[in-house]
Order: sequence, then structure tokens, then C-alpha cells
Amino acid sequence: MSYSDNVLASLKSRYAYQPEFLQAAQEILSTLQPCLDKNPAYEKNRILERITEPERIFSFKVEWLNDQGGIEVNHGYRVQFNSAIGPYKGGLRLHPSVNEGILKFLGLEQILKNSLTGTPIGGGKGGADFDPKGKSDNEVMRFCQAFMIQLYRYIGPTIDVPAGDIGVGGREIGYLYGAYKRLTTRYEGILTGKGLNYGGSLARTEATGYGLVYFTDAMLKDKGESLKGKVCAVSGAGNVAIYCCEKLYEMGATPVTVSDSRGTIYDPNGIKVDVLKQVKEVERASLSRYAELVSTAKFTPVSDYPQGKHQVWTYKVDAAFPCATQNELNEEDAKTLLANGCTCVAEGANMPSTIGAINEFLKAKINYGPAKAANAGGVATSQLEMEQNAGMTSWTFEEVDSKLHGIMTNLYNNTAATAREFGLDGNLVLGANIAGFRKVADAMIAQGVI
Repeated sequence: MSYSDNVLASLKSRYAYQPEFLQAAQEILSTLQPCLDKNPAYEKNRILERITEPERIFSFKVEWLNDQGGIEVNHGYRVQFNSAIGPYKGGLRLHPSVNEGILKFLGLEQILKNSLTGTPIGGGKGGADFDPKGKSDNEVMRFCQAFMIQLYRYIGPTIDVPAGDIGVGGREIGYLYGAYKRLTTRYEGILTGKGLNYGGSLARTEATGYGLVYFTDAMLKDKGESLKGKVCAVSGAGNVAIYCCEKLYEMGATPVTVSDSRGTIYDPNGIKVDVLKQVKEVERASLSRYAELVSTAKFTPVSDYPQGKHQVWTYKVDAAFPCATQNELNEEDAKTLLANGCTCVAEGANMPSTIGAINEFLKAKINYGPAKAANAGGVATSQLEMEQNAGMTSWTFEEVDSKLHGIMTNLYNNTAATAREFGLDGNLVLGANIAGFRKVADAMIAQGVI
């Protein structure tokens, strides 16, 4: 067995109860062997064993009071995965599905994603099994305050800088930051995604969606193609999906779908971004409300989806942008997209495609941008927010957007060049994994073992 196969077998033996983490480990380790063969120092220094184990994991109880005065109890975590190239950086997720295995899966991906941005940030992830949906503002505030009481001692501007993720938007970041400031009496950049009036960065809300499209634009230009005129399927209806749609229009493409946990919208005339923002950012309603407001839109509830498939991937499109959640695009979905003429897939969510789907895309040799590369715009702009906080300054939207465009273009070029170096031109999965891995691995070797 190869070095990577041995390490993966060991992980499967020890963490059989963490399938999401094992999925991420398999996706990454299965592509690294050419790099490991080229540099025996990685095996000699046992880099795979070290990089797949978090440096530390904090697990804690979160007690808070609901609006009726009853005591609620949730489970919180912070996984500080790797700090070889900078302070831990990664989102906080509030969702009932959160557990240690999912956060390790996200955190392992985060190490390589952050490395690919070219900025000095390590990998981490955290969150709790709390669901903000259906909770009042006061309940969300009390939970966030209780969560920060447990978390604050482990984070800092040069230690660990969390951000938002699923269930953690501007409201939650504000409550978390307010609690941190009261607990420590310090005004410092220990969270990103903050409000503009207390240290946030312009373009941060748009960054992941915009960055996704910038990456795709660079990927297509490298093949002599363009986004102009392309019909696009987009999943999700949060920030990533909304601002992916917005930037697609700016690039001359037309997004025709969005989705949420209740169903899918399809509008052959194109998604109306202003209506989508009204429904999701103002009303916080289901997408069925969008169909009420736009006569040309059709809403398909989850109960009517084709068996084993996601409705959003069943339409005839040129390009697909999964922007919702992990494993939302399976092997059958991939086959349907390809059969309908889709020639480009770029991932806005974290690992939204299953391994079976990824293999279909690679086999078909379409333009495929894996998440750790294509959706790195969000964390890259979070690092730009950290820079602004450290300098006690702020940049214009245009300055941040320009820096983001440059980061995503350079990220694509580095990823593509690495794939070519190893004789697999166009395989951006291998290119992204090796490019991100080498930077972290070399830093780990340089810093020795304590």
C-alpha cells in the first residue's frame, strides 16, 4: 500500500463513526500520492498523520434561557486544526447537524482552502447544534452570549479568528462580538463578517459568491471560453447563491434556478436578484414566496423531487454552481447535468459534490472547480478584514473587490499550474489539493516537532 493509502486506512479504523470527515480525508489523500512520491520528506516527517489530526479540539456545554424562562442546553465546539501558516481561520456553524465529525470534515478542507488564498491563515472550524430558525432575536442573542462565554478564552486576533457559516450571519456575529467585548474589555478583530460600523469590511457579504464567479471566469478564459451567454443552475438561496447570481449577470450569464430546504425555483427568464433578496434577506421566507411574486417562476417542493435526485440539477444548463451545503449533488445528479449539456461546474458550498459526482466530472473532462479553490473568496476577504482591523483602517468596496478578483485569479493560475506540473492538465481537484498541501507541509517541516 502507498503512504496515503496506509494513512487513510488508519483514519477509517479510528474514525469510522465520522463519515463526513473520512469523506474529506479520502478526497484529499487520494490525490496527494504523486506529490508524496516526488518529495520523500513528507512521509519521513509523517506529514499526513499530522495534518489529518487537529492540533486541538474544544468541546463545551452551552446553557441559555429561552423566552419562556426555560433552560436550554446545546453542545458547542471549536476545532483548531492547523496553524502552520497563520492563526486558525474558519467559520462557526449553527445547525442541528453539527457534530465533531462534520466540523473536522470542514476544518480539514479549510486548511488547504486557506493555504490556496496565498494569505497567512491556518485552518479551523466550529459551531453548535443550535438551530436559529424559529428563534426570536432575544433567544439568538442569549445563545450567542452563552456560546461566547465558553469560546472567548480560546480565540484572539493572532490565535484564532472565527467567521460566519450556516446559521451565523450578521445578527449572530454582532451578538458574539458584543459578548466577547464585554467579557474581555478588548476591541479587536477576533471575528470577521462584522458590521461595517464596528470593524467589518465592505464586500465581505458578496465575497464568496463574487469570488466563485471570478474563479470560474479565469477557468473558462484559460480554455478560450467565457461566461457570456451561458445559462446557469445555482443552488441555495443564501449569501453565496444570491451574490453568485448577481455577479453572473454582470458577466453576461443568466442564472435560472435557486433552491432552499423546502424546494427549488426555476425561471427560464432568469432569477430576479432583487426579489430574491427581498424574500430571503428581508422577509426570511420560503422560496415559495418568490413564486408568488414572479409569475414566470415555478416552485417545486422537495416532496416532488425525482427519486434520488435534486430538482435544481435537472434543467438544461451550460454551467452549474452548487452553493447550498455538503453532498447536495450526487452521482445521478452529475450524470443528469452532463446528459443535459452542462460543461462547467464550480462549487460555492463546502464539498457539495459527492465523490461519485466528482469522478463523473473528472471522467467527462469538463471545467470543474472544486470547493476549496472555487469558494475561497469568502475566507480570503475575511483575511482582508483582519488586515484592516490590524491597521485600524477601512478600504473602499472597489479596493476590496479588486483585491478579491486578484486573489481568485492567482488562485486559479496556481491550481492549474500545479495540475500541469503533475501531468494532469485540467484536474483542478489534484491541483488544488497539492498546491494547498505543499505550502502547509513545508511550513510544518520547517517548524520542527515539539
